[in-house]
Amino acid sequence: MSNSRGNISRKRPQKHQNKTAFKNDLHDTSHKTKLLNSLEITGVCKRCKDIIDWKIKYKKYKPLTAPKKCVGCDQKVIKHAYHLLCCKCAAEKNVCAKCCKPFENEEKEEVECPTDIQQMLKGIPERKRRSVLRYINKQGGEQNKITTDMMLYIENILEGVDKLQLEDDLDNFDSDDGEET
Repeated sequence: MSNSRGNISRKRPQKHQNKTAFKNDLHDTSHKTKLLNSLEITGVCKRCKDIIDWKIKYKKYKPLTAPKKCVGCDQKVIKHAYHLLCCKCAAEKNVCAKCCKPFENEEKEEVECPTDIQQMLKGIPERKRRSVLRYINKQGGEQNKITTDMMLYIENILEGVDKLQLEDDLDNFDSDDGEET
């Protein structure tokens, strides 16, 4: 593309178009590549995790050869590349080990419910489900822990829904029987 004045738009498509996606283990089957592909990234925020994943995916990740000094405790204990804080300091301060920013609750809409409640909520109508989740948010506050009183309230709502569904089924069954006779 020319830099001449007035030549803003390109008339042709780009010369080298990627036909296939890049695979970091296509030609390199070394132990190091396999180790990097199986590496699990923990203790960092979502943004930093995405950055490190990108580096691993496109063979830009450079692992540490020697432990690095932690910014928090000034000891050589960091064994993961691109981290500034050790796992212990990051956990104490509740910050990301790479960018040192505090973790934010990105999923404010979602409620941490036990799996049995989630299974029960799947079977009920959307309106009742949302009312249960609102009740849990209101009662639990920031902790989002379910107490026994909350569990009883939820079970009462679910029993009411089950009774309504049974009555609807019986009404449909009775109307079907009336039509046949």
